[in-house]
Amino acid sequence: MLRWLGECLARILSKPVKGASPLSTSDPAALARALRPADILLIEGNSRIAVAIKYLTQSTWSHAALYVGPNSGISEPDGEPHVFIEADVQHGVISTPMSKYSGTHSRICRPVGLSPEETARVIDFATARIGHAYDLRNFFDLVRYFLPTPPAPIRFRRRMLAFGSGDPTRAICSTLIAEAFQSINYPILPSVEVVENAADRSGNGEAGEVRREEILHIRDSKLFAPRDFDISPYFQVVKPTIESGFDFHTVAWAAEKSPARASKPV
Repeated sequence: MLRWLGECLARILSKPVKGASPLSTSDPAALARALRPADILLIEGNSRIAVAIKYLTQSTWSHAALYVGPNSGISEPDGEPHVFIEADVQHGVISTPMSKYSGTHSRICRPVGLSPEETARVIDFATARIGHAYDLRNFFDLVRYFLPTPPAPIRFRRRMLAFGSGDPTRAICSTLIAEAFQSINYPILPSVEVVENAADRSGNGEAGEVRREEILHIRDSKLFAPRDFDISPYFQVVKPTIESGFDFHTVAWAAEKSPARASKPV
């Protein structure tokens, strides 16, 4: 009974909101050419759950998918290969084709400095989790998304995303991707602890001098949101139009209409 109720809630939350159609800002062909394995595609969704996530995270982005390339061996009935791995509340962890996001408002976030082996490890981590299902029996975890603007202080809103039973697969897609990058110790938005060591204790430098050391701590993967990959200092924002060799001189502007003549007074 609880699972059936959870499935009903998931279907309702996944339905698009009427009148909400984010503008696509890149050509589908340019988007496909720009993507590389281990890139993250952020998407501005228009479903009920997307509206809630955008509010809770104060961001444009409500969903994230990991680009793995057309080597997964999975394809659509028409032969189109699946190139993304993502997690959502209705289907759990799945692979999807490029066409799913070809007409959406999106942004590419690219990790910097990964070796081919590290890229493969990130992809393998996510691929191994295809088929993991969100625990829909915990339907109270879904009800919060029916309140797209809950009366919660800003500092508590992100915590609302992590509320749940502790099941490994959650409604927030960024959890899966964050865990994949944390598996190779790649930073996203680590919390930074600044430690001050007196020089006379360490034996380095002059007496009284203070050394500052920054120690990075891996944040709980449940607390990551799609926007974190956008604002992370360790991911490069890639714009497909610019990558394709944009030249503003080639832009064809519409001809301006001449102003209508004012009517003469009678």
